[in-house]
Amino acid sequence: MVVNTIKENLRVNKKVATRKEIIFVEGDVIVPDAKPDVLNIICTSGVACIYKKEIIDEKIKIEGNVDTYIMYMTDDSEERTRGINTSLDISEVINIPNITSEMESNVCTNIKEIEAKVINERKISIKATIELNIEIFSKEEISIVNSLENDDEIKMLQEQLSVNSLVGSGETKIYAKDNVSIDNIDNLVEILKLEVGIGNRDIKISYNKVLTKAEAQVKIVYLTEDNRINKTTATIPIIGFVDIQDVNEGNFCDTNYEMRNIIVKANSVEEHSIYIEMEIAVTATAYEEKTINMIQDLYSPSENIEFNKKTVRTIAGKREISGTKEISERLKIEELQGRNIVDVDIVPNLIKQNVMGDKIMYNGELNLSFMLMGEDMEIMVKKESIPFDYSIENVNDADNLNVRTNVEVANQDFIIQEGGEVLANAQMNMNTVLDRNVNINTIDEVQTNGEREEQDYSIIMYIVKKGDSLWKIAKMFGSTVDDIARVNGIENEDLIYPGQKLFIPRYKRKGVSSNQASMINYA
Repeated sequence: MVVNTIKENLRVNKKVATRKEIIFVEGDVIVPDAKPDVLNIICTSGVACIYKKEIIDEKIKIEGNVDTYIMYMTDDSEERTRGINTSLDISEVINIPNITSEMESNVCTNIKEIEAKVINERKISIKATIELNIEIFSKEEISIVNSLENDDEIKMLQEQLSVNSLVGSGETKIYAKDNVSIDNIDNLVEILKLEVGIGNRDIKISYNKVLTKAEAQVKIVYLTEDNRINKTTATIPIIGFVDIQDVNEGNFCDTNYEMRNIIVKANSVEEHSIYIEMEIAVTATAYEEKTINMIQDLYSPSENIEFNKKTVRTIAGKREISGTKEISERLKIEELQGRNIVDVDIVPNLIKQNVMGDKIMYNGELNLSFMLMGEDMEIMVKKESIPFDYSIENVNDADNLNVRTNVEVANQDFIIQEGGEVLANAQMNMNTVLDRNVNINTIDEVQTNGEREEQDYSIIMYIVKKGDSLWKIAKMFGSTVDDIARVNGIENEDLIYPGQKLFIPRYKRKGVSSNQASMINYA
């Protein structure tokens, strides 16, 4: 006979797979006829955009492009430095077991390196090394049995568990655009270098909507008509709304930003500005902290009980910790003598993560690339690195957490000192998202299947062994936790120990008489 159950719905967003892939994108570029021959490469920069993701069974297909900017030294004594802009296509199919087309994905790109080599004076080969951080999610709605209707004879072992239940998710496209000013005395010839990063991310949740806010941090190095090299920076707001039904201020929200397209072009000479437009896809996923009561096990002293048991994996304890790391370091750069700093690239890199007790510790380094120019307008690049440590204190259960840390360079300053020294100052925003995986053991389809074969109301002695609980013992013998505790004078039902002798009322075991049962000793 089927037993009526009381259920509670839970929506889970299971992380099916995470994958970090290194891919290589290569191509050749021909120097346009209007530009002088290549003598050597000064530096190469780029911006990666992913405009299409498609999950096929067991695979994810990723398409996009890398906009690259090559700054090179010419063989022309008057035009010492020039630049070339080109685009490399990204088309990659990555095998990931157990994923299907119904699942969703987040893909974050990180350009690790762009290398340009001179093949001949009119041809350059480019190779971009790109790190793809892929997360695959599966949404599922499950029913948790948390009670039974009108059956006092069935004993239930219940557990209370706090989990992050999925409220919903949504996506919006944001077009961020602006005219970035350059110095009024500069007449721009071409863009030599472009960097775009997304930082200062924030959200504000109102009913049914998530306001996402961030900033595109843009740096452009450009060449002027009088062969000077200059740079300009800008901060462009990225603001959009994501519609999520039933989201409210008490929820936690994950956001992900994917750059899909970028347009950069110089305005007319009179405007002294550069037009930038970016298409950015923003995904928001909202969770609520939900406490659920679950039946972990059940039995009846008088009836045979049958039920199905299943395990569902989800997340709990989702939270965000934000901090800052200040770095101030003196660097000795011999090559600085007689040269000026045109530009500095600064890239943070977390090398190692360790967990010790309630502390999460990081070792990392700041990779610096100084672009130096002498009086003869010749440019050279000098690379330096600054090691750093960072830690997060008082993290409960740190060993069992999923940890995702994002590092953003908020402020940077480089002051030239005497004797070829540079005082490098940087402030990094460290944003860490924590959660843990939990297995929910739930039951379903409860039914009775006749009376238990024997109901001998006798008492036996049982010796507790390792791993026992009063629930397990009661279920084994068809007794109850309350009866065993009462007979043995146990005040705390959770405190029993191996070797302890217990008297078990209402003993029952198939195929064994009550006289035989009284002689059995379970060690």
